[in-house]
Formats: sequence, C-alpha cells, structure tokens
Amino acid sequence: MAEVTLTLEEYEALREMAMGSTPAIIDTPEPVQKKRKVSASQRRYGRAFKKVAPQFKLKNGSWKKNGFRLAVRAAHKLAKSNRKL
Repeated sequence: MAEVTLTLEEYEALREMAMGSTPAIIDTPEPVQKKRKVSASQRRYGRAFKKVAPQFKLKNGSWKKNGFRLAVRAAHKLAKSNRKL
C-alpha cells in the first residue's frame, strides 16, 4: 500500500470537501439590555451598608460570626430611619 503524506492545509481542505459546505453562520448583534434604574431606597441601603459593615468585620476583613446578617439588618434599619417622609 502506498504511503500518503498530507500537509495540514491539504488535510483540512479534503475534510471540508468531504463534510460538504456548511452554511455560514451570520453574526447577529445581541440586543442591548437596558440597565435597571436603581431606586432611591436601594441607594440609601447601599450607603448605609457600607457605613455599618466595618463594625461587623474582624481586623483581617472577614465577617464576624453572623456579622453579615447583623450588618444587613443594621443597614436596613439605618436606611429606613434616613428616609424622608
């Protein structure tokens, strides 16, 4: 039996011919999603959380036991008291 050596380009060309021509995939741009509008209460809560979080953390920056939960509650309480009626 004869030995056949092909270059990579020749091999890929033969493979494409054998597989048949596949339809070209058209790149359609994905629809741009709107950014959500951050509500006033969410902004108040975010600022309050950043303010109280250090009180519930250890020196190395990790949370104390139940620290995150307590910080969330304290931030909600602080944000609620800071809202304008």
